Amino acid sequence: MEDFIGSKSILEKRQQYIMPCLGHFYANPPQFVKGQMQYLFDAEGKKYLDCFAGVSVINCGHCNPYITKAICKQVNDLQHVCNIYLTENMVLLAERLAKVTPGKLQKSFFCSTGTEANEGALLLASLYTKNSEYIALRGGLHGRTKLMMSVTGIGMWRTDKNPVGGIHFAPEPYCYRCPLGKKYPECDLDCANAVEDIIKNATSGNVAAMIVESIQGNAGIVVPPAGYFARLSEILAQYGILLIVDEVQTGFARTGKMFAIENFGVEPDIMTMAKALGNGVPISAFIASAEVADVYTRPGASTLGGNPVSSTAGIAVLDYIEKHDLLSHAAELGKYLKDGLCEIQKRHGIIGDVRGIGLMVGAELVEKDGAPAADKLEKIAERMKDRGFIIGKNGMARNVLAFQPPLVIEKHDISDMLEALEATLEEVR
Repeated sequence: MEDFIGSKSILEKRQQYIMPCLGHFYANPPQFVKGQMQYLFDAEGKKYLDCFAGVSVINCGHCNPYITKAICKQVNDLQHVCNIYLTENMVLLAERLAKVTPGKLQKSFFCSTGTEANEGALLLASLYTKNSEYIALRGGLHGRTKLMMSVTGIGMWRTDKNPVGGIHFAPEPYCYRCPLGKKYPECDLDCANAVEDIIKNATSGNVAAMIVESIQGNAGIVVPPAGYFARLSEILAQYGILLIVDEVQTGFARTGKMFAIENFGVEPDIMTMAKALGNGVPISAFIASAEVADVYTRPGASTLGGNPVSSTAGIAVLDYIEKHDLLSHAAELGKYLKDGLCEIQKRHGIIGDVRGIGLMVGAELVEKDGAPAADKLEKIAERMKDRGFIIGKNGMARNVLAFQPPLVIEKHDISDMLEALEATLEEVR
């Protein structure tokens, strides 16, 4: 076995050398040292089924041989020149994205993180509309810069207590815990209708864009109800406001579609992406129609954006998704996962709701009175880790188990996880 410094030493060094804002999962965290498709291995050689994929990053699997080979070849040929110079892979990747994204989306700007892509999308919307205000959703999470924290609607992620002005929040489309206290479909989509009221009564009328996640990931895998996005798009179009769809967590086959917004039949004006585009290599992009994109004429560059290695990774990811039909695989196994969780829910009242699309599924844990069961989630996630299963934790109350595994996961993996989860719920009960 290789000589690793170990979890205890890493925690000590983190405390001494890493800013304290960076937390970590688990009371007894393992040191991960190796990844192999849907599996992780720690420094002791223990094997884990990864059901979180680095928060929807490793869609094509850890150290995927096809993608790794392409990256290594490119590293040996040309690792980096800034995107102000001509390289082939950046434009080839942009061409591929224009073909796989919905509607008239055509021209891309490459950068390195989802935060940067979202920041660029808001800038582009402001340039196009000549307006400066924005609307976002409560429960949304869009990044770590000051502006992106300001359009983030989850308190724990809004580190700065003095957010940017000119930002307005609409109710999240969270049917299980409706912020308006209503029930779908009798509600007539009042969470979407509220946006018009905000435009007319809370803004100056000079709104550039509304930014939304197609499925709210960190809010607890919140899936908007049928008709929500159609109604929202109608309202925004009426007032000349652009729709920015954040696909940072949901893109690249995660939901059985290349992008989750395709499940709702709506075309964004601007769309952002990151995470799974590089399968672990830092890359992101925002893409818009030519009409919108062509207003961005003043100098703009991103030092590492679309560099030869990250662009190569992006092309290899798209190749792998297509060649291995990960869209169908995600849809099929996502249904199997969701059905399995629903069966467990019948036997365990601690699961209050199961929701999601494809291999992006959340199980909300509740107390007997329906209150969020955040403490029990911590225990369940810890014991599942001890059993060899890595599950995400999210939700505005941190009470939602998040299942976002590599899309190369197999049916027997999900069966093993479900069996372990039921045993763990019995213990916690």
